[in-house]
Amino acid sequence: MTTHATARHATTAYAALAALLILGPSGARADPAGQWSTPKARVTISDCGGGFCATVTALKEPNDEAGRPKLDRNNPDKAKQSRPIVGLTILSGMRPSGDQWLGQIYNPEDGRTYKAYVTEQGATLKVQGCALGGLVCKTQVWKRD
Repeated sequence: MTTHATARHATTAYAALAALLILGPSGARADPAGQWSTPKARVTISDCGGGFCATVTALKEPNDEAGRPKLDRNNPDKAKQSRPIVGLTILSGMRPSGDQWLGQIYNPEDGRTYKAYVTEQGATLKVQGCALGGLVCKTQVWKRD
């Protein structure tokens, strides 16, 4: 085999290895786009410029104790405290990283944004929001509708 042919085969092997590392053993990353149920809401996951995001489309308890639609009252930005929770983007900037996605998750219950890790497990997503460099994490399981 010539040196040129050997280099070409090595390049092909490296490209195949890179594809396996990026896409995983099945050769294709599952598409999380669609409707998902969380413990407290229904969200829509869609492509948001090369990654994905999740937007709240419905709440299991949509109104506050006064009967009004729940608002983003705990947001530290006073200008955002009057926006409805339905319509909020809670996952953003989710990009593939190995067998999971990494990005950010917004929690309207405390008004904070956390580092997010999302892993697909069949018809469910394991969604983790983490603080303190991943030392403290909360996990939810979302089910595809």
